[in-house]
Amino acid sequence: MADIDVLEASFREDMTKGELRSLRQQGMVPCIIYGDGKDPAKVSMDLRYIVKELHRGGFQGRVYDVQIGDRKQRCLPRDVQLHPVTDDPLHVDFLRLSANARVSVNIPVVFVGEEDSPGLERGGVLNVVRYEVELDCPADAIPEQVELSLAGLEIGDALKISDASLPDGVEPTITDRDFTIATIAAATAVAEEAAEEQAEAEAEAEAEADEEATEGEEGEGAEEGGDAEEGDGDK
Repeated sequence: MADIDVLEASFREDMTKGELRSLRQQGMVPCIIYGDGKDPAKVSMDLRYIVKELHRGGFQGRVYDVQIGDRKQRCLPRDVQLHPVTDDPLHVDFLRLSANARVSVNIPVVFVGEEDSPGLERGGVLNVVRYEVELDCPADAIPEQVELSLAGLEIGDALKISDASLPDGVEPTITDRDFTIATIAAATAVAEEAAEEQAEAEAEAEAEADEEATEGEEGEGAEEGGDAEEGDGDK
């Protein structure tokens, strides 16, 4: 695991919505630190630092030392609220980590060795099933990414979680099967699958239309029968 990055924070009091809005206008982000059997701590952090970390990617899978005065607390970001228009962070939740804590984290998957895949060279397509995998990790050993090699893969081959080299103590949260992360598919197979899905959707829509039309005809027939019965009665 890489060196722990530090985020500086300062304590804040309970605030009204107006006070929180004023805090954000000053370039600060209200945050809360919770967990480890301790009372939640309300803090604020510099917006620029949070934005910088968000742009690095993998923010919610990275452990930080949050510096509050002369104390540090090891934390993991767990939730980020973003402005619906500007995407600026409005609030961040941090989970306080104990010394022997384990956490479940979504880790991005990266693929290497594309140039060494015969299947891709022959026109195959990398079909990614999972762009992230959830891993159960020691808090001090969270990998930044899961790397999988495409070298030697032919069309029809698949990469599974067992193909990934995970650090000691890191395990997938799905343990009942060796799940697929990606496959090398033939380009025609991808096109055929899309065409098949489209054909099925069109068939379902046509069947629904036929059913509605049949129901309409039955309703009209019932109305005509009723009119005829009324006419016979008049005679």
